[in-house]
Amino acid sequence: MNPELQSQKTRALCSLAPVIPVIVIKNAERAAGLARALVTGGLPVLEITLRSDAALDAIRAMSTVSGGHVGAGTVLTPDDARRAKDAGATFAVSPGLTDRLIAACEELELPLLPGTATASEVMRAADAGYDMVKFFPAETSGGAPALKALAGPLPRISFCPTGGITTANAGSYLSLPNVVCVGGSWIATDGDVNAENWGAIQERAHAAARLSRG
Repeated sequence: MNPELQSQKTRALCSLAPVIPVIVIKNAERAAGLARALVTGGLPVLEITLRSDAALDAIRAMSTVSGGHVGAGTVLTPDDARRAKDAGATFAVSPGLTDRLIAACEELELPLLPGTATASEVMRAADAGYDMVKFFPAETSGGAPALKALAGPLPRISFCPTGGITTANAGSYLSLPNVVCVGGSWIATDGDVNAENWGAIQERAHAAARLSRG
């Protein structure tokens, strides 16, 4: 699967809802319940970051939840990509982009949403064939004004900004024509996940799913 086709698939996933929950899960036993709350709340696309020992088991559990699309975040190496796909991930998200990761995702037929933070990095991703990319870390890389400025010289590139996105600023990103969705960690807080407070998470997911896009 070449990068062009990968971007078609990640753009379709990003179009399903205005927010992709970015999740660090430490107990895989809570994964399925969390996924059901998010999907029921209207957020079907979930990013499970590979930042905990429970991440791969969580992806396996979440992949069984009907209506969900589970991907792996913080994919840094070809081995990360392989382990994520073997666990059931249907897409991968990385903070940057390397030749080895490009080759691995092509071979694995695993759609990649590569991370970019500058015009040069966006151009490098576009040169490889990606036109749907992550903008990370969004707030510290210039925020919505930076993405608005990139739209002029790079009109064919679409973004999923992640990093520092909150309920307070999500709208400023989603109003931009080159933003398809945002990634955010505010929906599934550690406290609510640990307490298995699925109702509160579902309510926040429902509110996030109603955010308007430009």
